[in-house]
Amino acid sequence: MKSITLLIPAYNEAPVLPKLYNRLEQLANTLPDYKLEFLFVNDGSRDETLDIIKGYAKKDKRVSYVNLSRNFGKEIAMIAGIDHVNSDALVIIDADLQDPPELIPDMIKIWQDGYDDVFARRSSRMGESWLKKFTSRSFYKVLQKSTTIPIQRDTGDFRLLDRRCVTALKRIRESERYTKGFFSWIGYKKKEITYARDPRAAGETKWNYFKLFNLAIDGIVSFTTTPLRISTFLGLFVSFFAFIYIIVVIIRTIMFGADMAGYPSMMAVILFLGGVQLLSLGIIGEYIGRIFNETKQRPLYLIEEYHATTPVIPEFQDKTPR
Repeated sequence: MKSITLLIPAYNEAPVLPKLYNRLEQLANTLPDYKLEFLFVNDGSRDETLDIIKGYAKKDKRVSYVNLSRNFGKEIAMIAGIDHVNSDALVIIDADLQDPPELIPDMIKIWQDGYDDVFARRSSRMGESWLKKFTSRSFYKVLQKSTTIPIQRDTGDFRLLDRRCVTALKRIRESERYTKGFFSWIGYKKKEITYARDPRAAGETKWNYFKLFNLAIDGIVSFTTTPLRISTFLGLFVSFFAFIYIIVVIIRTIMFGADMAGYPSMMAVILFLGGVQLLSLGIIGEYIGRIFNETKQRPLYLIEEYHATTPVIPEFQDKTPR
């Protein structure tokens, strides 16, 4: 009997957990030939999320949980869960039920056909504004054109991963994480499955535009140096035309004599050059900041409590399971 772990990051998801658990139970009834584990990662929730998960764990041996010491963010919560997986396959799914658990049996069939990464691509995104859809499409276009890694469009974290994909992800210990890019970076045999994404079953989204913007910056900076090259080419472009302008000024002065420089044009040039310099410094600063964070080599997360019927001792453990 092969084992499959369902990894569920949770942050203030108390309103939706009862619905999620009911659907997971129904899912388990359709998969009697597999040993399932429901691994929740409580990412420092401030509501009753942890208490609800503990209640499920007391009555259901399939329920495990990792309680992080504080809120580290979803990207870190996912690697914390991945570190505690030792199953034949892993399914990552959000707690908000926008990704239907009923799609998992189809993923398992494709996995049994020999695929290592079965990722779900959204054919529609119900409950999301046109602005969010537009910015998402624009981000994936920019990322795909600026990196050599084939990033899948309109895909999230909802996917089934074979054990060797999980092992590969465990080896990536970057502190600034963009897991969607890691899924593409590790390679292996992939297969797409499409679905219509549902609106949240309950509760509120934790992703505002500021957090999504930061995630987009992490994705671009983590997988390409194109912004640095753009700043280099922009500097060369501006320097070239500045040099041409200097030649023109010298020739005009020699042939026609000196004339009074215009204050508006001078200020425009100064402000433009200053803006280019600040933009280039900002891009360089993003990369230097990530170098600084990586050199500190702090642990990615700390665990307050870990419960599992069969505990997994991760290679990069931060606390002995209890």
